[in-house]
Amino acid sequence: MPAMRLQWRCGYKLQHGQKIVEGPHSTLPEDEFFDAVETGLEKIEEDMQMRFKLRLQSQISQTLVNVPHEAVAEGEEAREEFGTGAEAKSHPLWPEIDRVCKEQLHYAREGVGQDGNGWQIFADEGEIKMYKREEEVNGMVMDPLKAYHTVKGVTAREMCHYFFMPEFRNDWETTLEDCTILEKISADTLLFLQTHKRIWPASQRDAQFWSHMRKITDGLEPGTCDMWVVCNNSTDYAKQESKNGKCVRIFLTVILACQTLLPDNYVKGQPLSRDDLTCKVTYCSVVNPGGWAPASALRAVYKREYPKFLKRFTGYVIDQCKDKPIMF
Repeated sequence: MPAMRLQWRCGYKLQHGQKIVEGPHSTLPEDEFFDAVETGLEKIEEDMQMRFKLRLQSQISQTLVNVPHEAVAEGEEAREEFGTGAEAKSHPLWPEIDRVCKEQLHYAREGVGQDGNGWQIFADEGEIKMYKREEEVNGMVMDPLKAYHTVKGVTAREMCHYFFMPEFRNDWETTLEDCTILEKISADTLLFLQTHKRIWPASQRDAQFWSHMRKITDGLEPGTCDMWVVCNNSTDYAKQESKNGKCVRIFLTVILACQTLLPDNYVKGQPLSRDDLTCKVTYCSVVNPGGWAPASALRAVYKREYPKFLKRFTGYVIDQCKDKPIMF
């Protein structure tokens, strides 16, 4: 059915001789714009699931050397400085990185019911709860989003590790076409140019942003074993043009804040199993998608895609960690 819908739309475009493009004067009605984007996302997700199944079958059919989980924390990530920003402090971007990370951490720790600040719940699926505030800037939807999730069997560092490290991003970021490290500022701070697949009829998009992974040691909630965050923020530093010269640039601010909780009766020094681990996840984002798209269509896409993204990503981390030693 999705393929038929897409073919119909392509037929519509050819039959009427119209060049359907993104913009306020687009000839495509808003409901059809949403349907077309939804169809494109479904196709991308189907392709990703097929690739994952093929890769899994290939792994099962081969004898693989199992690398201990401690290996991911060797080298640069094992240094005491990792997660402190110590090695990035001499970089020109550091004042901005440090300021934005602190602001976003404060924002992540704020509740959604305080002072009547306009948060509306738009997804409530088991442990996942997602909120939004409807905001538009110059007619463009820029709704702040905040999500809460509780995940069993992984630590805060493991969750942030798989979110931060670029080598894993293709496994859980369905729309990713290309991810380039423009500069390695330090082991815990990277500058990226990330290109996303085009989803017709929207224009192709990319984002240039720094990403910083940090261990939080102050203001921990009672019962919290440790806390890690990853903060991403758009930047024009060393501005890089899009790879094909045609992308619309996304501007984003994102924080993934994770806390590890242990059982109330846990005694320090006792051995731990994954059954003892609970990870509290807070995900906040403000995204300016650039260009133009119908507000109702964008909000419909967000409502559909954000819960799927959070379930897909956290499920991926659980699957990656389940048979490996615990990493704090």
